[in-house]
Amino acid sequence: MTAHSPAPRSRRERPAKPALTRDGIVDTAVGLMRTEGLDRVTMRRLAQELDTGPASLYVYVRNTAELHAAVLDRLLGEVDLSPADASGDWRERLIRLLTSYVEVLFEHPALARAALAARPSGENYLELVEAILALLAEGGLTPEQASWGLDLLLQFATASAAEHSTRGETPEAQDDWDALTRALLDASPDRHPQIAALGAVLLAGTGEARLTWGFQVLISGIQAAPEPPTTPRTP
Repeated sequence: MTAHSPAPRSRRERPAKPALTRDGIVDTAVGLMRTEGLDRVTMRRLAQELDTGPASLYVYVRNTAELHAAVLDRLLGEVDLSPADASGDWRERLIRLLTSYVEVLFEHPALARAALAARPSGENYLELVEAILALLAEGGLTPEQASWGLDLLLQFATASAAEHSTRGETPEAQDDWDALTRALLDASPDRHPQIAALGAVLLAGTGEARLTWGFQVLISGIQAAPEPPTTPRTP
């Protein structure tokens, strides 16, 4: 009996690939970030994962920067916004909410740094902004104070997360911190009298305590600062 080779299978009989959607693309990007890091979340790598060509993705996402902003927005869904609807001092509740935002960025070091430049505009970002503005309004701030204060609070929170992530990501980070500590503590009283006098104080306090104090300073300053001008911001 003659052996017969398997009959070729028509391409039409193969399972169809799921249709591309923006949500599906972002879901895949978030999964890649969790397993391989944000640096690997590129249009080419994402296309590989989705078994398609990079050109297909540009219909849904313009570039890698927009993709990273969408990933950031997806992760912002993990921020605890419940303080906005809780009771108690509005300042303390605002600090709890902002601290939750920082903690989410702490979990994803590369994303924390990307957040300094990314401009998310998705629903989770809007929910975060809405919650912050509601608490500032509860505190009696004018719309102008709240609007400009929002920028300062998010910039400080994001920069704090980015700084923290940089310290913990490389083996050299601890060496750099140790070198700075020695430099401050060993500063010459003749050449740097202020540093020599305050060396230990400059290094005092935990990261959490400094973060909370920083938010307190900003909130107090936003309340006390002159009313900002209302000229529309240029992009």
